[in-house]
Amino acid sequence: MAAALRTVDLTCVVASVAVLPVVQFCRAWRWNNLLAPIGVKLPLGRLLAISSVGFMAILALPARLGELVRPALIRQRGQISAAAALGTIAVERVIDGLFVSLTVFFAFVSLRNSESPSWMMPTAYVALGIFSAALGFLSFSVRWPERTVNTAVSLTLARYYAPGLAELLRAKLASMIRGFVVLKDWRNLLVFTLWSAVYWAVNGLFMWILAMGFQDIDLSPVGAYAIMGVVAVGIMLPNSPGLIGQYAWFAMLGLSLSAGPELGLGGVGNAYANLLYGVQMVWYMVMGGLALATPYVSLSDLWNSRSMTDPVETELTARPEAGSVRPVAIPAAHMRPHGEPIRAEEKTR
Repeated sequence: MAAALRTVDLTCVVASVAVLPVVQFCRAWRWNNLLAPIGVKLPLGRLLAISSVGFMAILALPARLGELVRPALIRQRGQISAAAALGTIAVERVIDGLFVSLTVFFAFVSLRNSESPSWMMPTAYVALGIFSAALGFLSFSVRWPERTVNTAVSLTLARYYAPGLAELLRAKLASMIRGFVVLKDWRNLLVFTLWSAVYWAVNGLFMWILAMGFQDIDLSPVGAYAIMGVVAVGIMLPNSPGLIGQYAWFAMLGLSLSAGPELGLGGVGNAYANLLYGVQMVWYMVMGGLALATPYVSLSDLWNSRSMTDPVETELTARPEAGSVRPVAIPAAHMRPHGEPIRAEEKTR
């Protein structure tokens, strides 16, 4: 691996890095089309800053917990509930999954031969089936939100042992489904899909250009998109902090499909996979760090985003029974530390 890295053409490395700003922009900008149907539009500077911090968190935190950072930062600014913003992230992940699954499917069909591993095509079919089913579920939720919420809460059995928790789940799920509404907004959905197509196309281009820097790797564009697809599907699984080991292993696996297992899983493949991982890791960490230096996101915002609880308690979405008292929202500033409301005369004094 060390010997292969010493022979890398640095011109190709620089050229691949020059593509990453386009990847970053497309990945961030398309989120506005998911937020627009729920009444939120972020200025370019703030959108790029929040997205950059979110992308950094996805890499830094295990099990994709970083996906919660962008919704929480939106909520911290008082634009929208965290649950509704999280709903837009769910739509983003599912559509990305479909793009990746289709890429994997067509790339695998093109690369398939008599020596292809037995897991190759079944993986493509399973990935395509999972994300197609997920899109179907989101569409069902948008069409019948009340039925979806009631079914989900019933499956938890919470109404039998924790009625209060059941009502909280009901409210949060209803708010999250509100973030799926872009599926009914064909204009924004189409624009988001087009930006996503550009994002994934440029992402594969980045991997292809970087591979050109290795003398022993003769990678076709189709092979590069196969690597992209395998890596994207692999890192959607619960991952280690920083994707350490996981990203490189899936990149080597994808490379072996076109270059053969001897090269793809050997020292040259290991060098390419780790350089591919390292360049992106440094890029996203630097961009996230620079975003924290802007006025749009601060370290305190990032720290406070660890909680997805909205600062103001909202009314439960469930309809009150006849004769019952509907819960009233009480701002957190008007509450004692232990939760007892401050009397009006005390507040005035």
